[in-house]
Amino acid sequence: MLKLYTWKTPNGYKVPVMLEELGSKYEIVPVNIAKGEQKEAAFLKLNPNHKIPVLVDGKTAIFESGAILIYLAEKSGKLLPKKGPKRYEALEWLMFQMASVGPMFGQANHFRKFAPEKIPYAIERYDAEAFRILGVLESSLKKNKYLAGAYSIADIATWPWVRIYNSMGITLEKYPGVRRWLKRMEERPAVKRALEKVDEACAKAFENN
Repeated sequence: MLKLYTWKTPNGYKVPVMLEELGSKYEIVPVNIAKGEQKEAAFLKLNPNHKIPVLVDGKTAIFESGAILIYLAEKSGKLLPKKGPKRYEALEWLMFQMASVGPMFGQANHFRKFAPEKIPYAIERYDAEAFRILGVLESSLKKNKYLAGAYSIADIATWPWVRIYNSMGITLEKYPGVRRWLKRMEERPAVKRALEKVDEACAKAFENN
């Protein structure tokens, strides 16, 4: 059985959604990042970058959510075209999430909610970048149901970050394509199951500690 080390964060939800879409059997191992469990020696053997998620498949341990999604897509033959322009279109959007959506939304959320000091320059900078990124997503989603046309690992990677827009003080009035896509994603049974399983596993971890 696959073993997934994760926590209830945007990055932590990606792989469970993928596994649910594939119908895979897997065990969730909660890694409480609030308590620094990702920095413990046992976890560092799996990921020297001490971040979740990590997927263990037999003797293979893979870190970085994008790499895990590609691994699972190639192993299953699903949610990523095997060749041709559509494969690279999906990979383009996946890399856009890894390089832009996650880091910039993460910073925007941090400076609004968690920074000990409110820094107007930082808030304005990352808010502006978040809006720019939403515009890029809208350019595809105003004409497509999913980022690369067909549902793929690009959507699975991007959705957990875009769904936190409320906590960033953002509205989606100017991004109707993004809003429709978010609703479409939230209605997928695999997405609902993944959220429920991760949240339940993390809640149990809290109780046991």
